[in-house]
Amino acid sequence: MALKKRSKVSAEFNMSSLTDIIFLLLIFFMLTSTVVAPNALNLKLPGRADTPASPSTERLDEVRIDAEGSFFFNDRRITSEELEAQLQPRGGRGYSMLIAPDRDAPVEGVVTVMDLAMRLDINGVLAAEE
Repeated sequence: MALKKRSKVSAEFNMSSLTDIIFLLLIFFMLTSTVVAPNALNLKLPGRADTPASPSTERLDEVRIDAEGSFFFNDRRITSEELEAQLQPRGGRGYSMLIAPDRDAPVEGVVTVMDLAMRLDINGVLAAEE
């Protein structure tokens, strides 16, 4: 009885076509993805801990924001429009102020005060946490 000889099946896999597809997908996703620029607030952070702090003789105006979102300018309750009127003559000449939001204060209040400071060209904005 004559048996047919089976042909061997090659178990090799050609990777060159797979690498071409991977590189094409990589280029496609790199070109179609959007580059996200971080949109953050520009705050001045304190310097190193070993540098001596210079004592400040000037009194900073304090803007507090309570848990209900109310504004207090030097411990006097005011609206955002009154706050803008108070800060208008002080802005633009190296004026510094302190923003002290309550722990439960809404973020919108802090953003409102920082936006107001940016519009009035107040550079020295310090944020304090209680």
